[in-house]
Amino acid sequence: MEDALAKIRPHTRSSIAHQKTPADLLQALESTFKDKGTDRTPTAYFAALITTLDETIRKKETSLGDGDVLPAELYLLGLVSPFVPHAVMQTHLNTLLSLTAPLFPSLNPPNPLSRHPYAQRVSEWLHTSLQQASTGVLSKSKLDSRGSDSAEVAIHLLAFLRPVLPNLPLEAIPPIISVLLALPRLGNPYLSQSSYAILADLLSTSLNSGTQSGAEQIPATLAAILASRPLKSDLTVAPSWIRVLGRTMLTYRSADAEGCAVDFLNAWKAVWAFVESTHTQIRKAAAESLGSLAQCITLPMTRAAVNEPEDGRSDLRIIIMQTSQALDSLAYAQAIPELFTIISSLTTSLALRIEPRKPTTAAEILLLPLVEKVADLRVQKNFEHKEAADNVISTAMRVVGPAVLLSVLPLNLEPQDRQAGSEPRAFLLPMISQPHPSPLSHFLSYFVPLSERMYNFQKKAEAEGRPAEAKVWSVLVSQVWTGFAGYCHASPDVKSALTPGFSQILSQILYNQPDLRLLVLKGLKVLVESNLVVSEDHSDMNELSNYSALTGTITREEAAENIAFLKSQVESWFAVLFNVFSSVASDARGLVGDVISVWANIAEPQEVSKAYGKVAELFRQNLQKLVRVSDVQQSAATTTMVQDLLILLLPFLDTSDINSLFRVCLTEEVLACRDNRVQKRGYKLLGKSVASGKLHVDVLGTLRQLDSFVIGLSPAAKRDRFVLLSLLIPGIPASSLHVIISLIPEAVLGTKEPSEKTRSAAFDLVVAMGKRMSEGGVVKRQMLDGMDEGGATEAQASINEYITMVAAGLAGASPHMISASVTAISRLVYEFKDTIDSDVQTNIFTTLLVFLSSANREIVKSTLGYIKLAIHTLSVDLLRPHLAELVPALLAWSHDHKNHFKAKVRHIFERMIRRFGWDDVYSAAGKEEAAKVLVNIKKRKERAKRKKARAQDDDDDNDEAPSGKVATGDAFEDVLYGSESEYEDTDGESQVDRPTMVKTKNQHGVRLRADGDEPMDLLKGVASRVANAPGNRRRKPGTDANRFNVDSDSGKFVIPAEESDSDIEVSARKAAEIAAGGAYRESITSVDGFTRDAKGRVKFNKDTRKRRRENADEDGDVEMADDTVENSSKRNKRRSEVKLGHEFKAKKAGGDVKKGKLEPYAYLPLRQVAKKKGRDRIGVSGKR
Repeated sequence: MEDALAKIRPHTRSSIAHQKTPADLLQALESTFKDKGTDRTPTAYFAALITTLDETIRKKETSLGDGDVLPAELYLLGLVSPFVPHAVMQTHLNTLLSLTAPLFPSLNPPNPLSRHPYAQRVSEWLHTSLQQASTGVLSKSKLDSRGSDSAEVAIHLLAFLRPVLPNLPLEAIPPIISVLLALPRLGNPYLSQSSYAILADLLSTSLNSGTQSGAEQIPATLAAILASRPLKSDLTVAPSWIRVLGRTMLTYRSADAEGCAVDFLNAWKAVWAFVESTHTQIRKAAAESLGSLAQCITLPMTRAAVNEPEDGRSDLRIIIMQTSQALDSLAYAQAIPELFTIISSLTTSLALRIEPRKPTTAAEILLLPLVEKVADLRVQKNFEHKEAADNVISTAMRVVGPAVLLSVLPLNLEPQDRQAGSEPRAFLLPMISQPHPSPLSHFLSYFVPLSERMYNFQKKAEAEGRPAEAKVWSVLVSQVWTGFAGYCHASPDVKSALTPGFSQILSQILYNQPDLRLLVLKGLKVLVESNLVVSEDHSDMNELSNYSALTGTITREEAAENIAFLKSQVESWFAVLFNVFSSVASDARGLVGDVISVWANIAEPQEVSKAYGKVAELFRQNLQKLVRVSDVQQSAATTTMVQDLLILLLPFLDTSDINSLFRVCLTEEVLACRDNRVQKRGYKLLGKSVASGKLHVDVLGTLRQLDSFVIGLSPAAKRDRFVLLSLLIPGIPASSLHVIISLIPEAVLGTKEPSEKTRSAAFDLVVAMGKRMSEGGVVKRQMLDGMDEGGATEAQASINEYITMVAAGLAGASPHMISASVTAISRLVYEFKDTIDSDVQTNIFTTLLVFLSSANREIVKSTLGYIKLAIHTLSVDLLRPHLAELVPALLAWSHDHKNHFKAKVRHIFERMIRRFGWDDVYSAAGKEEAAKVLVNIKKRKERAKRKKARAQDDDDDNDEAPSGKVATGDAFEDVLYGSESEYEDTDGESQVDRPTMVKTKNQHGVRLRADGDEPMDLLKGVASRVANAPGNRRRKPGTDANRFNVDSDSGKFVIPAEESDSDIEVSARKAAEIAAGGAYRESITSVDGFTRDAKGRVKFNKDTRKRRRENADEDGDVEMADDTVENSSKRNKRRSEVKLGHEFKAKKAGGDVKKGKLEPYAYLPLRQVAKKKGRDRIGVSGKR
């Protein structure tokens, strides 16, 4: 404040009125302070200015001109107010507002506006500007000096329109729509694309507003869009136009379904014309838009098509016929995947019941022949789009169900089907696992007998020694039972299908067939969960009933009846599931436990209590046996299994059962058991019992009992023990907080456990105790052992007191305890940074700063973590006075590579430089050698920053570049153990960045596949002969046989006998002969060889020129038999001299460069001649 006032005081002699008046007023106030002996505090200035302002307003001197007193008073008041204490400001706030309110009439709040006051003007300006741009009439002020045309201006206007679009008035949207439709006429592709995209947003805005004006504008907009159809080859505009047409139709259907149905066929034909485009992007956009149009199909349209014959002229019949003909047309040969996408969209949209509560769907009546045609293409040998065909069939399976689809597409998997020549359709089996409307009784009548027959085929193949065939039947059986879950999803006939006989079959599979066990368990889980979801749906009853009637899903009443029936089956299924749970291995009990929990969720309380009683009794019996037996490992397996069952049942137990379970687990037999698995599950049961909220716990008594079990505690049970203690801590009475002191050492040491989950639980316990201490209470120190005779007094509980207790561990006898205490304090400082007093923060920082000079690395490592956290968390003003001690202490470890100390210190300094500035950190370094370390860190940082900037410039086009740092999900872990460095790769700056090779997919045209001599019918079945992949030109096995003649009588190849072996065979045999004894000779004569003297000492061969020349001769090619060639090769061993201008020599013709000289007209750059110096220098004329 004083600095700001010092700038005002000199203006008392200023000739400018609005500068002189505040200075005079300030001088008058300070003279008054001097006369009364008042200090120049912000409060004194504030009080004096309030009094002066009050007198000015009473005199009605409210003029705001230059030189008036009122502006000067307000100016000084605004300058002083930020420095006034908050309590003083809050006290005089009403006075200040009452004085200033009459000066500003706008402070009286008007009625809230639904839109910005300038929204109307902005919309008018946008409409005018866009209209001028569309007509090409723009004023010179809207065109810059560079000669921007109307299209460029319109692009900028659309960029401005998109963010302000939601805030424009509704009545301004229709005129803007009409202008947007005219913009594509300017011929700019990007402008057309942007205008269509914004047009779709505008239509959505008009519809969501709920006004009639938006709905009335859609038919005219649709007509304008249909009138501005782009070319099929326009790759830039066509996809946007196609998508905006689809979105417009969806908007139209939401506003007026009947009007949308009238224009449906015209819109479909307009988009369908682009399906045969040669561009993949256009075809995909067309398929997407036709999928949107398929959602516009209404129930009256569907009923009209169903009531007509196959050759009817209704809109849906025309569309289906057109799609069916396209599959056989050569014009649509390359659009087969898009056609399949369209068929899938139609199938999904026609999943409607023509008559409510009847199983027949519109897709079954209208599209089943089309789906059958796709399935026939799917089984053809050379058909390439099998995955897309599977999507169509899978959609049909989900809509009509296997009961309908398998009637027209039988599986044909059994031997008698294949003998009849039927093509097997095993690909249908994985599709029945998805939810579908077929009843569970169809699975019982169709697939259960089929799986039994397949199982018999499997056993027969195994008995006859055909393991491959047996494996095939085994896989088919598994795929059949994979579909069991799909039939269980909200089936309407659960009561009639889940008969005792079928339940017996399921039980036998669970007991005897491990391969199918998981599939049956999944079905039993889905059976309960799907009915629960429907029965607990809180949607509107009428809407839900109508939706269920149209789509064939069960109603809420039917789901409730199914749940009631399943409740009656809980007891028997509990017995089966418990037996299965006890018979499988521990790592295979996950899904069994999930099924038990799901069924327990719907069970009546008495059923759960009854099951608990049996399991609890078994648990007590096994505990007694466990105490008496000597082999604990073998006997504890059953006990842990029973404990797992109790954990599953615990959330569904009542209060009495939970209390009894808590008492059983809080015993020495469980918590001090010799088997660590029993201990671990015992603590877990106790923790879940407390967390259930149904248990009334004596916290102090429980803590005393738990304290007696510390000696025999297993490391595996520590995590669950910490979780239990964390749940008990909030229940400690305010007068008994001294209990926390006895728990601190265990929790602090737990932060150094090897297990990450145990460490996390220990940190949570440390924080939980801190929160309980911060809530207040009394710490009775005299109640602690060893402090009852020392005159210890009571202390008020607070977070500061708690940190003092934890800090007592810094005086521990072992470095491990000291390090753990530092880590615990770091977590507390991070968690309670806003509530810990600054004096305590300072004491903690100065105390832990001493440990940086420790010789123990474990202590230093924890201290570095605290320093890192403190610089990140604490205020700059608190840490700045300690820089002189902190920086030299850190520099002492800047050269230590062990435990990554060097990297940690560098990261700490980078953070310090960011927070305190380079000058403050550098000035605290002291010695010149120490300062060099900081300079090096600064240079590395700047170098990494430049490298990062270059990398960003290179990767501007790569929007999916992964970030360098990945968060762990725990904020404390990220701060304490994360590098927090903006430049992680400071050690690898010398590495060369390797360019990323981007693989581009080859674009090949569509071709027709020829199958030998078979004639091709281009009018039917073209889809099965279309290939998008390039022709396979690789050499295939057996192709060499085509070069040989075939004996007409015997059919054997006629291979002529060669008179002599080939040169390659001769050379290979000669090389083998040479290599036979070459290894020994090379070890004696080569440069790398060696010999031994009489005493056996190794003597390496000398690297002489002669020996190198001999090795070079031996490394050459295999000698040829012709002596002339051999002599010629020896004469030409001398390296040929590279002639001047050799790079300009023609590849085929002789060129200008001749042997030993240059032609007069040879092209030779002068700079190349000028470079050469010395003996080999050649002049421009080619002479030396």
